[in-house]
Amino acid sequence: MATSLAAQLAQIAANSRTSLNVKALKASHSKSLIWEPRVAAGQTFAEIYQACHEGFEELCRLDARFVVFSTTLFSEQSQETDRVQLNTEENAALDKRITSFLHLVGSRLRLMPAIKAIEWLIRRIHEFNTAALVTTFLPYHTIPAFATLLSILPAKIPLEYRFLDPYIRSLTNPPRAAIVRQATDRPELLSAISQYTLESCRAKQEYPGLVSFWGGIMAEAVNGMLDKMRSGRRSIQLENDHLLLQQVGPVLSEAMAMKEVPGLQIASYMVVAILAAKGSLNDVALAAFMEQLVHGWTVDTYRPGLVCLSILAQHRSAKQVSGRVAKALIKVPDLIPALAEIGRQHRVDKLANGLALAFIDRLSKKGDLRTLPAVNALLQSNLLQERQIKVIYKALLLAAHKVDDAVDEDGRIRKEMSSSLVALSQAAGDTGDAIRSAIAEVDFDIEELELRLGAAIRPKLAIEREEEDVEGEAQPAAVEQRPDMDAIFETISKLKPSSKSCLSQDSRPLFDDLCSVFLSAAATQEDLQRFDTTPVLSRSKAPDNPFYFSFYLRVWCGPYPTLAKVAALERVKLRLKENDCADKDFQALIPYSVVALSDPAKKVRRAAADLIAVLGSLLKKASGTFRQRWAAKDLYGKTGASGALDNSALKSVVSSVLVPCLEESVLHEGHVIAALVSALQGSKGSASESEKRHLSHSARLAILQFLCGHATDTPLLVVKLRLLQVVNEIRSISGTSRTDLLLPLLRWWAGLSQEEAAKIAAEESLEEALIDEAVVNVVIANHKDGLETFFQLINDPAVVLRSHLVKEIFARIIKIWPSMKSDTKLTTARAMFALTQAPSPSGQSVIIEEAAELLRKVDLTTEVLFDFLDSLQDDVRLATEKPANKRRRVSTTESSRVAAIQGNSPELKAALSKTTFVLELVQESDPVNHPELLPSLFTALSDLHHLSTLIGSELGYLQSLVLSSLLAMMPAYKDSKDLKIDASVGHGDVLATCIQKSSSPSVINSALLLVASLARTAPDVVLQSVMPIFTFMGSSVLKQGDDYSAHVVNQTIKEVVPPLIDTFRKRGRNVVSSTKDLLASFVTAYEHVPSHRKHDVFLSLVQNLGPEDFLFAVLAMFVDRYAATDNMVAFTTRLMSSFSVEIQLQTLIKLVDLIGDIFKPKPALSSVLLGGEGPGDQDSQKLATKQLNLLPPLLANRRLKREITQLAERDDMETGKIRDLYATLLEGILSLASTVKGKKALYSRCGDALSNLLNLLSIAEFIKSVEALLDRPNIGLRQKVLRALELRVDSESTGDAKSREALLAFLPQLTAVIRESDDMNYKHTAVTCVDKISEKYGKKDLDAVAAAAATIAGDHCLGQSSQSLRVMALLCLASLVDVLQDGIVPVLPIAIPKALGYLEESLAGEEPDAELHNAAYAFMAALAQHIPYMITGSYLDRLLTLSNASAAAELDEESDSNRTHCLQFLAKLADPKVLYNALNQNWASAANHGASAVREYLDILGLGLDKHAKSVVSKNVSSLSAIFLNALDLRRSVAAGQVKTAISLAELDELEPKIHDDALKMIYKLNDATFRPVFSKLMEWASTSLPKSDTTGRTLRLYAVYGFLDAFFGNLKSIVTSYASYILESATKVLSSADFAADNNQRELWKRVLRTLAKCFEHDQDSFWQAPAQFGAMAPVLVAQFLRADSVEATEELVSAVVELAAAADSQEHHKELNSALLKHLRNGQAAVRLAVIKCQQALASRLGEEWLQSLPEMLPYISELQDDDDEVVERENRRWIVGIEEKLGESLDSMLQ
Repeated sequence: MATSLAAQLAQIAANSRTSLNVKALKASHSKSLIWEPRVAAGQTFAEIYQACHEGFEELCRLDARFVVFSTTLFSEQSQETDRVQLNTEENAALDKRITSFLHLVGSRLRLMPAIKAIEWLIRRIHEFNTAALVTTFLPYHTIPAFATLLSILPAKIPLEYRFLDPYIRSLTNPPRAAIVRQATDRPELLSAISQYTLESCRAKQEYPGLVSFWGGIMAEAVNGMLDKMRSGRRSIQLENDHLLLQQVGPVLSEAMAMKEVPGLQIASYMVVAILAAKGSLNDVALAAFMEQLVHGWTVDTYRPGLVCLSILAQHRSAKQVSGRVAKALIKVPDLIPALAEIGRQHRVDKLANGLALAFIDRLSKKGDLRTLPAVNALLQSNLLQERQIKVIYKALLLAAHKVDDAVDEDGRIRKEMSSSLVALSQAAGDTGDAIRSAIAEVDFDIEELELRLGAAIRPKLAIEREEEDVEGEAQPAAVEQRPDMDAIFETISKLKPSSKSCLSQDSRPLFDDLCSVFLSAAATQEDLQRFDTTPVLSRSKAPDNPFYFSFYLRVWCGPYPTLAKVAALERVKLRLKENDCADKDFQALIPYSVVALSDPAKKVRRAAADLIAVLGSLLKKASGTFRQRWAAKDLYGKTGASGALDNSALKSVVSSVLVPCLEESVLHEGHVIAALVSALQGSKGSASESEKRHLSHSARLAILQFLCGHATDTPLLVVKLRLLQVVNEIRSISGTSRTDLLLPLLRWWAGLSQEEAAKIAAEESLEEALIDEAVVNVVIANHKDGLETFFQLINDPAVVLRSHLVKEIFARIIKIWPSMKSDTKLTTARAMFALTQAPSPSGQSVIIEEAAELLRKVDLTTEVLFDFLDSLQDDVRLATEKPANKRRRVSTTESSRVAAIQGNSPELKAALSKTTFVLELVQESDPVNHPELLPSLFTALSDLHHLSTLIGSELGYLQSLVLSSLLAMMPAYKDSKDLKIDASVGHGDVLATCIQKSSSPSVINSALLLVASLARTAPDVVLQSVMPIFTFMGSSVLKQGDDYSAHVVNQTIKEVVPPLIDTFRKRGRNVVSSTKDLLASFVTAYEHVPSHRKHDVFLSLVQNLGPEDFLFAVLAMFVDRYAATDNMVAFTTRLMSSFSVEIQLQTLIKLVDLIGDIFKPKPALSSVLLGGEGPGDQDSQKLATKQLNLLPPLLANRRLKREITQLAERDDMETGKIRDLYATLLEGILSLASTVKGKKALYSRCGDALSNLLNLLSIAEFIKSVEALLDRPNIGLRQKVLRALELRVDSESTGDAKSREALLAFLPQLTAVIRESDDMNYKHTAVTCVDKISEKYGKKDLDAVAAAAATIAGDHCLGQSSQSLRVMALLCLASLVDVLQDGIVPVLPIAIPKALGYLEESLAGEEPDAELHNAAYAFMAALAQHIPYMITGSYLDRLLTLSNASAAAELDEESDSNRTHCLQFLAKLADPKVLYNALNQNWASAANHGASAVREYLDILGLGLDKHAKSVVSKNVSSLSAIFLNALDLRRSVAAGQVKTAISLAELDELEPKIHDDALKMIYKLNDATFRPVFSKLMEWASTSLPKSDTTGRTLRLYAVYGFLDAFFGNLKSIVTSYASYILESATKVLSSADFAADNNQRELWKRVLRTLAKCFEHDQDSFWQAPAQFGAMAPVLVAQFLRADSVEATEELVSAVVELAAAADSQEHHKELNSALLKHLRNGQAAVRLAVIKCQQALASRLGEEWLQSLPEMLPYISELQDDDDEVVERENRRWIVGIEEKLGESLDSMLQ
């Protein structure tokens, strides 16, 4: 058990940075980001520093901030730094520098210099800063460098990065999901990444990748934490949210405050948004986030900050935002538009609501007037819901009520609030409805507020107002503190009464003073009554003095509070009820009463209705009496109102119009206007006759004049505006138009300056634009004076300054244009056109713009457009003639003329400008409705060409305008027979000039489309110019890649080409030759046509030319120009595939004919299309090669094959036509192949084309297609067709039933060819076809194949003298054997003898015929394989004999293979008895033919033994034993000269192991009872069958037999040990009688016998040699052989035999006997004998050990004697013997030998 000290030491060692372990140090040093470990391990720090410092220097050049590290981390001294030796303070300082460097280099980790620089830190100190290093690399976790970093990290990595362990082990990059999951589960990682990012940002070392990485990880991690912490229990959820805020809140707060890093702020906004959306944060947390957000945002981040704020506010309760947030937001530029934009994607209603409430609070408490426009904008921005709008408006009302002098000293705030409240109350749409609803719901006195603010807050329903119209100077007087009313009344009581009307200009100051008093007095009834009785108002004289009534009517028509207006109406109503008013005519009050009756405020309308009712009652009371009109002469100062009403008209307007509609008018402010309009128009409404009476013409006219008079004379704009709303709806009454009556008003208003008009409108809080619109609407269509007034005003420089009025005048002309008469339109258009062409003085450009816009907007008539176009010709002529005269005087070259025109011709510039404008007008006027303009437009186009020549510019835009207009007119000419185009004018030449000279794609496109339309509508106009047009197309529009250009080309081809071809046909010309230039222009343009358009362009061209005539020409010209490249092949194939099968075949036929035409003596079409000059031309072959390179791919087209197959299935007339075309094409290709046969390349391409052609049709259709060709007398053609069929059969599938039926049905025709034809080549081809057909499909129709086989085996084929035919016939028969098998038997009696004869013949000559030889063996092999029983008797004998001859003939490898293949089949499949007998009989033949034949013979014999069962071998043991006896006698036979072909000893040595192997194969399949007689016979045959005199023969036979016995005992081992009894006698005899001197063969036999005996002794497991009889017979003989040691070098064999015998004997007695015999030889006088015995003793001691050494006492004397032997070798070996014995015994023999 380890002690505590040991444990402490182990812990210290584990944490130690130093190590004495060299391997560990080397491994640490080998960690590198750049180099392989084995390279890094061998580097010195100096080498590393040198390489890494280069990277650092590059970093310094990229960013100067790295330079500071050159004196620390990357100084020369850093090589010597050892962190282990530094103290704590030094290490901390170094850590700080390293961390700073890593922060800075993080943005450049994808650069090699950065990796090099970090490499230096890694090699020196990275284990001390692992966390910083990994965090630096973490944003790049997907790049290979990160995986490399993982491989060099230390074993112990920081806790937060432990999740990287699996990726460190596998050295793979961690996925982002793994990092997010770790950051979600382990806050340590998220904190580490966050702190690293914040530190980088503090040091201004951040980069976008780091910020993006942090933002993404932070967002996903927070999202995951929220999901993970979600709980159904509120308390737990709150606790979890609090915990999460503690973790991420400080980080987010700091991140949102990083103003210098906008990216970080935006990322933090995203995280905060997730927290708000998914977390259950309370309002306090959300408010804190909102305040922190606005505290840190900048100009760059406030937009995403607003998004985040909206999300935060949306999850917060509906209340105002904090003061800090409101203060920050009020400073944001374009806040409301930004919120509106955000509102399209996010809900911002809660933010807008809280913001508006906070702004209102700030306004009411701090008087911050900046917030009021923002509140107004928020309310009208459609960002708020109806409920929120109501709340905000009520809050604004409440704030206005609470504002006092403490906040608003000068009243400016209340003034602005009043304006805002009024504007908002009059807003339109849903916002206005909600505000008006809120006003109706308020529970405090709104009227008091109105008076308090001096504003009419009540809504105005009919008039829409924009908030920007509420300007400060247009507002009511500033709110003042309520003065002492008594003092005021006392003051005004001193004023003298005035007799002037308040509607006169002189009374304005007095009115303003009195009005302010009235507004103050209107708050109480008492003050109001006191004011009404003041002398200055002259109330008592009101019926005669206009001041009283005019004061009040001006109040109620002014921009004053509702209560003030109501009070004014009430005062007038009460005064009219008094008796002194009964005899007065107050008709002057009617227009002003109508104005009040149309007031937005309902209280005002109610009071006005009461006033009109009083006027009506006065009118009834005074019926029939004359009444004096009130203020008839001084209502408007010195004059009264013009157009006074008579009594009848007055009654009509009051009693019939106004009084009946009072109730409806109170309900809706616009009703009274509608009622007046209806009455003046004379229409009958739905009211009953009692309620409404129809007005007479005179009455309506009088009323119109009356209203127009007041509208003209009154100084109040609001009155003018309301009255114009009525009269502008009335065109005229009884010939008097409103224009006649109101023109003075128009002139008066237009005569005001811009400042005056704005001031007057502002005083009454009216929009100037509304007045402009109402005033100009007084002019009606076709009113001469009105239009002239318009023209005068437009041309008046003073009026021009009022741009809006000018725009309204033009808008009015546009509006009345449809109602104008033709002459008025022409006059007006000329005037407007003149304005557009007039010089543009400063400030008057608006006139020209509006005039041009008017002409563009109205529908110009044909007459007007004609007038404009006609004016162009004169201008162009004038512009070009004058400069021309000057040009002739001063210039000498074209360039100088152009310069003169451009520099000194304002007329030309003006003409171009005018032309541009006119042509634009024509184009915009829908030219199809003005087809009569066509001649003028062509004239203009011609003039443009002339101008472009003069000024050196194409004027492409102008030409496009003309062409587009002409193009638009074409449908009209096509649809109308009355419209004709004059073909003699030369319009086509003009268009050709356009296409030729223009470089503008739009011009060319338009011109081409026009040409196409003209070709369809009036072909005679353009056909004469077609060829130049197509030539120019190739260099222009065909290059364009847009869809519109494609449409243009397609339309041009479609419309122009067919008429052109028809023209050529009518003239009897060759259409292909005639269109050669057209085709060439398109083909030349091919490389410029965009790739995606090429197919469509040329498909359209061919379709319109006629594919049956032109497709081949297009293909030929393509390949001639561009060659058959891959792209061109693909293009042409696709192009041809777009047409029908018939057209494709016709095209291919014509293409083949065209190629053939190249080689004619006088080429025809090819010379036109391709440019060849006949056979003498060297380029003919090149031309043909190009074309032939295209032909095979076209024929290989899969789509063509598929379509042909589909057509063939129908089998109709169309199919017959396809077959004819196919046959024609086949014949053409075959003929072409014959023509180019001498040209190898061309002939090869013809072959490829033929191959692809054959695969087009199914085999059945192919046969049907070529039957006609087979009937042709041309034998060469027929042979080619059959060869084509042969190629076709090869590609067919065996499973295709239709192909099988067709080919088998064709067999009789082929056999007929074989029988009847005299042409050997034709027969050969037919046999080949039969062979291939039979091989694939023969088994399906055996009868047909059998008939073919009989024909082939007969004299007409196999019996012919042609060698090639014989070969083919034999090969075919071989295939037929496979097909027919037993069915071919009837043919074999004829075929086999011929085949064997041909085989013999093939070997008979000086040079063997390998082809015939192989064919014969192929046939015999097929027979051996399928019907081996037919090869018997003489056939087999002859075949084996011929095979021996073939083996000896030294043929090629293929021939040998065919022969052995055949013989192997025989060995496997032939009857074994027949085979073994034949082999037995054939041995002599094989031996006579030499070693090769014997070797092959033995191979077949071995295979025959392997493939047959034991029983079969046992039955044929006699034949087999005979074979082996002959084989074992081969050595003797060769030595005796009994074989014809000599076999060398080496060959015999090679053959004998094969004999032994075959013999063993036989033995393995025999049992002991069967084999013993054979073995006995073998030994008897070897020993006694030869005469004793034949010593050599007996020796050689025994040599062979003992060789077999060696293998026999060696392989069968102990199983056959007992068979040694048969060899004992023979072996001892051989050993005893061997005479080495007489015969060397006996020496070899002696050795072989010893080896055989050794094998036998070795495997004795049955104690056979332990028996005294066997041991006694063998041991003395063996020991006696030591005496031969001097005459034979066989010590090894002899020693081995003796040792194995001693081991087998395994008996002390036998060992002693053997040892004694051996020891005797140690005293033999021959040193060789002694030496041999000593070696034997050594081997015995080594093998048997102590068992043998039991006889050591007997050995010691001999050993002792041998120590002093005379022979050194003997003495040395004796010592080795002693050593061996000592090793076995374990003791020294020295004492024993002394």
